Amino acid sequence: MKASSAIDALGALAQEHRLALFRLLVQAGDKGMAAGAIAEALGVPNSSLSFHLAQLRNAGLILQERQHRSLIYRANYKAMNALVDYLMENCCAGAGCGAEAACETQIPERNSA
Repeated sequence: MKASSAIDALGALAQEHRLALFRLLVQAGDKGMAAGAIAEALGVPNSSLSFHLAQLRNAGLILQERQHRSLIYRANYKAMNALVDYLMENCCAGAGCGAEAACETQIPERNSA
């Protein structure tokens, strides 16, 4: 992933409704959700929802598909994983960081006076 793509994706997620929308679509899985169901679940007006969906689509984080009269939205897992991989690329000084690994710096104990 290029830095510009990561910036676009992170910028799209840097808003409360879009982050909630993206997380909702991730939870929905491959079946995705219709725009009306998303609006209802998030309590966002349709006009605002259209704007947020467009921002996430432009960043490549969600996919849109027409099914009959409905637009179905899905999380773009490939793009999501690419973003996470980009962010974790040099994690832990290049050592293989697993879910259990903690990239913490050791904080020295303070002696009380």
